[in-house]
Formats: sequence, structure tokens, C-alpha cells
Amino acid sequence: MDSARLLISAKSTGFDRPVIAVIPTNRKGIIIQDDWDSFGQRQTDSGTVIFNEVLLKNEEVLDYYEQDLQGLFPTLRTHIAQTILVHVILGVAEGAFEEAKNYTKNVTRPWLTSNVEDATSDPYTIRHYGELFVQLKASAALAQNAADALQYVWGKEWSLTEQERGECGITIATAKVSVAKTALEVTNRMFDVMGARATSARYQYDRFWRNIRTHTLHDPIEYKIRDIGNWALNSKVPEITPYS
Repeated sequence: MDSARLLISAKSTGFDRPVIAVIPTNRKGIIIQDDWDSFGQRQTDSGTVIFNEVLLKNEEVLDYYEQDLQGLFPTLRTHIAQTILVHVILGVAEGAFEEAKNYTKNVTRPWLTSNVEDATSDPYTIRHYGELFVQLKASAALAQNAADALQYVWGKEWSLTEQERGECGITIATAKVSVAKTALEVTNRMFDVMGARATSARYQYDRFWRNIRTHTLHDPIEYKIRDIGNWALNSKVPEITPYS
């Protein structure tokens, strides 16, 4: 159990939308199974939580005015979560790149047939860094586009249209696909520029790949690509779901 509060949602009689609330994690009736044992991102627990007659107080409910229940503004919660994850994944990739660069400069030895005096002069190592740098910069630009798009629709508040929301979702999905692919590439290829000794358990450089691999499986990018393709070809905005 890693949290002091839980964000929960539940169906309520008489309302089309779920009730969303924030409650103490240690409240009576909440049973956390602690059965999340996957590798990577230890703080992103996705294990089983059981609710047994849990008290929900009025002041804990994130309420909407009754007349606004049919508006699209509350559905931006999904876009906010997706944009946060885009930047988390990008940050891990950028951190891995910097760690690799530091290791290459200070520890990595040149290959015996490279005919160079240090690893930073190896043309193949330089090519790896150049390609990864380009991918990171492109992904960072798309992540900024996603943040800008979110800011725009947030400003619309209750006047937000389905088309505006959908176009924002496509912009965020595009960033998510690019960032996820780049992060997986960086956290894998970083070992090509560091060398075999970098796999030593004392460095724990594998944590970057493990974290990214786990994060990117919670929300498969194949379905993001499907939504993007349907938009690009058919101008169809994504269905509103907990992930889009």
C-alpha cells in the first residue's frame, strides 16, 4: 500500500455518469490485496482492491452541477491522465539517455578494432547517439503539442464540443505513440553505446527499460494507432473511454 488517498469511481442509481471521489486508503472496508508483483514502476500498483461497505462522505465526492452532467468538460480527466503519462515516459527516456551519455564518456572503453582512442570517438556510437537524440527531440515536440492542445480544450470548459475533444485526443495519442516507441528504443539501445559492463547489477540500468515496458503495456499503443489511423483516413474522432 503506497498511497494515503484513493481516487475511486462507482455507478450511482439515477445518474448516467459514475460518481468520482477521493477517500482515505486506510478507511474501514477497503482491502488491498497487495498482489501486484510485476517488474518495473513499483509505484504504479495495479493490484486488486476490494470494497466492503465502505463509507463515502459527501465532501469526498468530486461533484458536478446537475445541469452540467451532460457536458464533455469532465471527460477531459482522461486527456489529463494521458498527457501526464506522455511526459512521465518521455522523462524516463531522457533520463536514460543522460545516464548512458555519462557512462559512455567516463566508463565505456573503445572496441579493440575501432581504431579510436576513446569510446566517444567511435563512429557507430556517435551514430546511435545522433539517432536517439533526433527521436527524443521529435517526441518532446509532440509532447509539447499535446500539452498545448489540452490547455486549449481546458479553456473551453463547458462549451467544449465533441469535435474539439476528439481532435485533442488525437494530438495526445500521437504524442503517446511517438514517446512510447522512442522510450522503448532508447532504454534498449542505451546498452549498445555503454557496453557489456553496463549490464552489471550494481548500476541497475535495466530499471529504465523495465519501467517503460510496464508503463506502455497498461495502455497498448496499437489502439492509439488505430484511433489515429481512423482519424487520418476517415476523420472519425475516438470513442470516449477511460483511455481516450
